Amino acid sequence: MKAIVYKKYGSPDVLELCRLEKPAPEEHEVLINIKATSVTAADGMMRRGDTFLSRMLLGLTRPKKKFQILGMEFSGVIESVGRKVKKFKPGDEIYAFRGFGTGCYTEYKCMRENASIALKPQNMTFVEAASVVDGATTALFFLKDKADIRNGQNVLVNGASGSIGTFAIQIAKYFGAEVTGVCSTKNMELVKALGADHVVDYTKEDFAITGNMYDIIFDTVGKSSFVHCRKALKSKGKYVVTVMTFKRLFQSFMTKFGNGKKVIFSMSVNKTEALNYIRTMIEEGKLITIIDRQYPLDELRSAHAYVEKGHKTGNVVIEI
Repeated sequence: MKAIVYKKYGSPDVLELCRLEKPAPEEHEVLINIKATSVTAADGMMRRGDTFLSRMLLGLTRPKKKFQILGMEFSGVIESVGRKVKKFKPGDEIYAFRGFGTGCYTEYKCMRENASIALKPQNMTFVEAASVVDGATTALFFLKDKADIRNGQNVLVNGASGSIGTFAIQIAKYFGAEVTGVCSTKNMELVKALGADHVVDYTKEDFAITGNMYDIIFDTVGKSSFVHCRKALKSKGKYVVTVMTFKRLFQSFMTKFGNGKKVIFSMSVNKTEALNYIRTMIEEGKLITIIDRQYPLDELRSAHAYVEKGHKTGNVVIEI
């Protein structure tokens, strides 16, 4: 089977096309024929070995595995199942999350049946379904599970035109919030079309000093700070951020005590429940995906280079 691997940290040029042996499922595993995957900012960080966390997971000086494969989310068809698998059967169309386990830039993947796998939305193509997995479930996790979003709250989404941001706008509206999206000039109309009540152009205005107050500030790109945003939070407001730093972890721990403003950072492990929730939203017409660009597997270097520029709108998908 074809796969894209990397043996050292670095630029997109470290990604290599190779052929590996097709895996076979163990008794509690399913074998999935991958149809589509994506390129996220996190994939680039792991490829470069940018953070201490990524190197702890993947290898301090170079990837631990001889053939390290990136790719955190995908869609596909279950080709075969282990003899003790009960939840899935051959032919099931699924979408799934691998997280830091990665391994989606390939034609086949084995996963345990109790991993983050769910039947894909019936009204989405494989390309569309692959683009939903991480961004939509992350937005749902932080807004619903961690920030406890409520009807009538004022929510600001920083990075509103990115993968997580485009879903966060829609999910916040789904829960009845009044939503402000922060993006660049060229994406303002898109963010409005996704349901944002107000849009702030960050190239012209600093959302933290406009005088508007929010129950939740959701920074999906990690480019703001709690100290800077604090003045724009209501008395019990929540600053929610998806990009981990040790400073944010410390702030999250220190602010969880008492009834004041809080920093919220966390990580969702198993996304099966969230994938089922998102599938229902999609099939009810409450959630759509935005796909910026689509590449074949053998142009993965180009896809990584494009995402690395930091200006993608929505999602970049790889069709396998």
